[in-house]
Amino acid sequence: MILQNDLAPGKAANTAAVIALTLGQRHPALVGEALQDADACCYPGLIPVGIPVLAATHAEMDRLRARCAELACDLVLFPEQGQTTTDYAAFSAAMRDIPASEWRLLGLALVGEKQQVRKLTSKLKLFS
Repeated sequence: MILQNDLAPGKAANTAAVIALTLGQRHPALVGEALQDADACCYPGLIPVGIPVLAATHAEMDRLRARCAELACDLVLFPEQGQTTTDYAAFSAAMRDIPASEWRLLGLALVGEKQQVRKLTSKLKLFS
């Protein structure tokens, strides 16, 4: 997962949460088996692999998005308009007026072959 490098903490947490929900829906195999406590109570499974949260500039995210398309990685994109309204229909309508290549991204996540993903993201620093 890559977040825009100068997002405020609350906006970064919101961006990561929205992207994570979509990742779980698109890739249910990423969710691990249910967890159980000592009293045999079950809880929903969590992702059993790490999700590094990296930081990038808008320009770096645009380049990364283009490279991911070339490599057929699955992308989840979160444009800045996603934080301008709580009305999903209005958000969706606004996005239809902007070519995807012009979306200003607050975050993105990519899913693909492990070595390809590492090659694409190896120069990015952890989000802090």
